[in-house]
Amino acid sequence: MTSTVPASLPRTAEGSALQAVLLDMDGTLVDSEGIWWDAEVEVFKELGHVLDEGWREIVVGGPMTRSAGFLIEATGAEVTLDALVLLLNAAFENRIGQGVPLMPGAARLLAELTAHQVPTALVSASHRSIIDKVLLSLGPEHFALTVAGDEVARTKPHPDPYLIAARGLGAQPDRCAVVEDTATGVAAAEAAGCRVVAVPSIAPIEPAPGRHVVASLEEVDLALLRALPANER
Repeated sequence: MTSTVPASLPRTAEGSALQAVLLDMDGTLVDSEGIWWDAEVEVFKELGHVLDEGWREIVVGGPMTRSAGFLIEATGAEVTLDALVLLLNAAFENRIGQGVPLMPGAARLLAELTAHQVPTALVSASHRSIIDKVLLSLGPEHFALTVAGDEVARTKPHPDPYLIAARGLGAQPDRCAVVEDTATGVAAAEAAGCRVVAVPSIAPIEPAPGRHVVASLEEVDLALLRALPANER
């Protein structure tokens, strides 16, 4: 799937401040953070190294190059960054060949956004090949736009992916609601000026102005997203 945008998009009900919803993928909509870690453990085992469980919080949620670079430095593995990225993506793709489980509440939230014709984008640091496979589990019909990490010059924690998504949906960033599970993703969304719901997956995330923290995606619905306060940058 390409990150194309329809010529015209429906908008939320007149009078609503919310113009679009931008959703992270790994750890937010799909239960894949553990799968990524298992893939990393597998690849480094083949390279002759054992990963420290404490590194999970460091590599979660970031761009692949950052995570891979950290693991090379931490282990001293003799592999290039480009080669490792290919190995990790391949190992992950092999593990999701039969689909990937959705996080509790994800299917219901996507159905609600679609039913109310809320313009929605999938914004991920994962590569396009990964996103297209995961979309088979999520349902591509729920997204007007998808943005992949290897399609932007700077991915999360930079604001670029969310600015691109908002622009693609014809929305103002400060009138977009973002749902994220990591500090890296939250930083990207807030730097873009978006309103944020954080659903921590691996590491805790503290509440802050313009940010609402919940324990599960089951607590997130359209009413909550519409009620989010503006990001006070």
